[in-house]
Parts: sequence; structure tokens; C-alpha cells
Amino acid sequence: MREIDRKRILVTGGAGFLGSHLCEKLIAQGHDVLCVDNYFTGSKGNIAHLLGHPRFELLRHDVTFPLYVEVDEIYNLACPASPIHYQHDPVQTTKTSVHGAINMLGLAKRVQAKILQASTSEVYGDPQVHPQPESYWGHVNPIGLRSCYDEGKRCAETLFFDYRRQHRLRIKVARIFNTYGPRMHPNDGRVVSNFIVQALRGEPLTVYGQGQQTRSFCYVDDLVDGLMRLMASRDEFTGPVNLGNPGEFTILELAQRVLALTGSASRIEHLPLPADDPTQRRPVIDVAHAELGWQPTIPLDRGLPPTIEYFRQLLGQA
Repeated sequence: MREIDRKRILVTGGAGFLGSHLCEKLIAQGHDVLCVDNYFTGSKGNIAHLLGHPRFELLRHDVTFPLYVEVDEIYNLACPASPIHYQHDPVQTTKTSVHGAINMLGLAKRVQAKILQASTSEVYGDPQVHPQPESYWGHVNPIGLRSCYDEGKRCAETLFFDYRRQHRLRIKVARIFNTYGPRMHPNDGRVVSNFIVQALRGEPLTVYGQGQQTRSFCYVDDLVDGLMRLMASRDEFTGPVNLGNPGEFTILELAQRVLALTGSASRIEHLPLPADDPTQRRPVIDVAHAELGWQPTIPLDRGLPPTIEYFRQLLGQA
């Protein structure tokens, strides 16, 4: 890459699952990357292989406090994204989404950087429209156990669009649907990592309710490609844009696939449904396809084996 084309890119939450893969791809493209993380859910292990790279810099920082750096682009990924983690300290979760957005938008305004917000399919809540297009406003409980995350992300989207209207900021908003792959946290409570870890340990796979609730699972490489295409898209296109795999599976189907691919003899155990658990989740990705030329290329049966292999090594079973 020519020096004139090289960008200085800030990735908040850069030591997390998604952030570490994004840092890796941006470095591979030839950019300078500043990875910021407070390690609440992120891990230095996720970016250990990048630490010696001359174009990679790591900074321990909490985005609820202002940050003063010179950058060209900002990917704002910082926020715990699994129910176990974001419900551990719900007040801090809301602060991370809201104060974090304010601080990163303030930074983008000062240095005239382009900024991307990692929003979530959780802004749709327990949807009454299926599948979910970006035009759907959602069905969210504002005072429930999941509200710290759902409403925090909804407020962050509000802030992004108000900064654009008020300050002409160049913004991008991605609504990320269930994503999986290597470097997921083994104890994050997400269904893919839960099932894989339980299967490899020979423990029962915990399915909530009858397992007929549906999810769509996007492999991390596809998702990161979507984020980078969104950042590179024309300034007039802000999103929000759904990024996810429209292939839809019941939770029970996922459990059965994990058992088959791991060769585990674990049984399936049914537990009561948690509060406000969405019954259906599937993205409409027509906007991403039209505006970004993006669609997922890695189906569940291709993405699960490398994810399982990652957890085998993590658990010392390789």
C-alpha cells in the first residue's frame, strides 16, 4: 500500500471477538491500527499475534472516558455483547453504549474522522415483523433485563444520526446479527459457544424452551468483510444496514449439528425460557447487497468446524 493511501484506524473493543478479527484484516490491508480495549470481555490473547507488528498499537482505555488521538476512521465496537456479560453490570453496559458513543462521536467531530457504530439486531427486540428489515422500528422492553444492551444500542444509533444532522459527521451504522467463529469467549453464554463447549466437555447441551426459537448465524469472516465494505461505502450511505446470514435455524437444529460435528455423546437438556428472549431472528439483507455488494459466503456447516477446532485447542483437547 502506498503511504498516501494508508489510514490511521481506531478500533474500540479491538481485543474482543469481532474487534480482533477486524484489526487483523485492517493490518493485512496495510493500514495503521490503534486497538483500544479495557479487557472487560476482550483479551490480550486475541491480539497477541499482532503485538509485534509495526503498524499495530494497543491502548488500555475505557470508552466511557474521552480519548484524544489523531485518526482517519473509527470503528466503535466497544460493548459487552452477550447476555451474561452485559447483565453482569447493566449500568456500565448502558454507559459503554451511550457515553462511549458520545466520546467517540466527539473524537470523530474533532478530527473529522469517519465513524462506524457496531449496532445490533437486538434493537429489533422480540420482533413482531419477520424477517427484520432496517425499516422496522422494533419491539423492545425498555425496563427488562436485556434493556441495558437493547436500549443502550438504540440510543447510540440516535446519537449517531443526530451528530450527522447537527454536525455533518460521516457516520455508518451496522446492525449485526448473531456472529460466531474462533476467538469467541468460552463463557459468554452465546448459543454457539455454549453448545460447542458443552459438547466437547461431555455436558448436557442446554436448550431453552422447546428449542423452536430461531436464529441466523453469520461466520466472523463474512461479518468483518461487511463492516469494512460499509466503512468504504459512499458518504451518502449511512445505514443502518443489517449484516448477518439470512439462513435461519432453530436452536434445536443447531444443537443437533454441533453434536454431529463434535462426535459428542452429550444429551440435550431443556430449561425454561429466559425473560424477553426473542422467538425469531433473521435479517433482511437486501440493503447490504444493493449498497455494499455484500452477502455471506460461509454457511453454518463450513463455519462450525474451524470454530469447534478453536475451542478444542482452548480446552486442551487438540
